[in-house]
Amino acid sequence: MELNGLRVSRETQERLQHFAVLFQKWAKTINLVAPSTLEDLWHRHIADSSQVFQIHPQPITWVDLGSGGGFPGVITAIFLAELQSGWVHLVESNHKKAAFLRTALRETQARGSVHTNRIEDAYAEIGDCGAISARALADLDGLMDYSAPWMLGKQNCRGFFHKGRDYLREIDKARGRWEFDLLEHKSAVEQESVILEVSNLRRLV
Repeated sequence: MELNGLRVSRETQERLQHFAVLFQKWAKTINLVAPSTLEDLWHRHIADSSQVFQIHPQPITWVDLGSGGGFPGVITAIFLAELQSGWVHLVESNHKKAAFLRTALRETQARGSVHTNRIEDAYAEIGDCGAISARALADLDGLMDYSAPWMLGKQNCRGFFHKGRDYLREIDKARGRWEFDLLEHKSAVEQESVILEVSNLRRLV
């Protein structure tokens, strides 16, 4: 099996397939993603989320903010299972979604755990990490605020943020309050989308 042009092992494929079955089952009663995107679950959500780990395939500690339906946090945790190292801390304050996330991690034997904190309170429980991910959570400026406890003054922590066609406007706005290094990874799934890799975060105001 290939995702985004890259080979995926049979074990990881089976875990992703099991996750997809679970997701469709739970999505009948819980609003995990926009209903209009459910029919294209593999392309719109699983393949899209896989890009984060494929860009940065390191056995490190991740923090996934506002994990929702598990994108990209559970997908990253599934890939880490093959490495038998690394961990994803999924932060999701909605208890119904958190219950789904815990079930998905357990049944796919993925390397992750769920924290039902508000994002603002999560650092005190989780501590430092090597990477942060977020998808469909906030604009880039807002993501900087959320990520600041993990990233400010910490050169080894990187943020990986999915962004759509308005990402240039979001970058301009964020640069009004922050200094940061930036890499733009063009999406292999959506033509006008990117994954922004942020590092060396500093606060201006």
